[in-house]
Amino acid sequence: MALPLPPGLTPAEVAFLCEMEMVTVVPRLRLDGLNLLGGPTQALNPPRRAPLPLWLALLLKRQRRANIVPPPWLLPNSLEKILRYETETSPETFSPPPPHPYPINPVPSATDHISPPFLLSSTAESPPDYLPYHWMEMGEILLEACSDDIPDPGRVRTLLRDLREVRMAKMRASTKQLEGGGINSLMGVGAMELAEGRQFIAGVMDGLRKLGASREQARRDREEEGGAEGDGSGDDDEMEFE
Repeated sequence: MALPLPPGLTPAEVAFLCEMEMVTVVPRLRLDGLNLLGGPTQALNPPRRAPLPLWLALLLKRQRRANIVPPPWLLPNSLEKILRYETETSPETFSPPPPHPYPINPVPSATDHISPPFLLSSTAESPPDYLPYHWMEMGEILLEACSDDIPDPGRVRTLLRDLREVRMAKMRASTKQLEGGGINSLMGVGAMELAEGRQFIAGVMDGLRKLGASREQARRDREEEGGAEGDGSGDDDEMEFE
C-alpha cells in the first residue's frame, strides 16, 4: 500500500523543475543542435553564446565543453540592491517578480500561458533587479556546479543566505494577518520558499481553524446555558404566583 503523498511539491521536486530553466552558455567546442522534448536547441559555435536548459548546461560544464554565464540578478551588485529593497525600501512585503518577457495583448496568444520554468528569467538577457521564481535553487545549483564562472562567489553565497533569511522571516510574520481573517499576499515568493514554508503556513492555518472552532463551540455552550437558566427562572415565578 502506497503512503499518502504530502500536498504540494517537495523541495527535491522543485529543484528538479528548476533544471528546465534556460541559461546562457559559452561553448568551448562546436556541437550540433539536439531535438529535445521541449524543442530543438541551437547549434553551439564557440565563442557565440547560446541558451540551453540548465540540466544540459550542467552536463556540458562537467564535461568541460561549455561555461555557464551567470544571470544578471545573481551578480553581487544586483543581489545587494535587492537586499536593500527587502530590508529598507519594503521591509514588510516581498520584492516584485520580474516582468513578463512577452507582451500581454488584448487578443489571447500562446505566450499568455507560459510560466516558470519556461520563462527566460535566468539567461544573460534577464532583468538584473528582480528575483525569478526559481531564484533560490538556481543560485545554489550554479554556485555548486560553476562557481568559477560567477564573480565573487563567496559574496554571492552570503547575499543569497541573507536574502533567504530576510524573506523567510517575512513569510513567518505574514501569518499574523490570518488571525483576523485577513489575506496573505505571496506575490514575489519563490518556488523553493513556498515548498519550505508550506508546512509552517498550513500548520498555522490549521491551528487558527481549530481555535476558531473551539471559540464557536464555547459561544454555543454559553448560549445554551443562558437559555436554560432563563427557562428555570420562569418556572419559579409561576409557582410563587399560584
